[in-house]
Amino acid sequence: MGFVRPWHIAVLVVVLILLFGAKRLPDAARSLGRSMRILKAETKGLAEDDVAGKAEAPSGRQPLEGQVTPPPPPVTDPVERVRDK
Repeated sequence: MGFVRPWHIAVLVVVLILLFGAKRLPDAARSLGRSMRILKAETKGLAEDDVAGKAEAPSGRQPLEGQVTPPPPPVTDPVERVRDK
């Protein structure tokens, strides 16, 4: 079931020619190739950005100078909230 035989490829080519026409297939293949190159470059760029971001990230979060950080929200026990209702 998972094997691709030569006649499968031949049938696929015939169907593609019937659907799109022989004149449009080279353009479609060229566009697909460009799209694949762009996708590959973007995914490679994202992976490099991720690695660079992790290397540059400080170990702890520090507020910028002059900024005031808001206090964390109070922690409530979920059991107490149920009892109050």
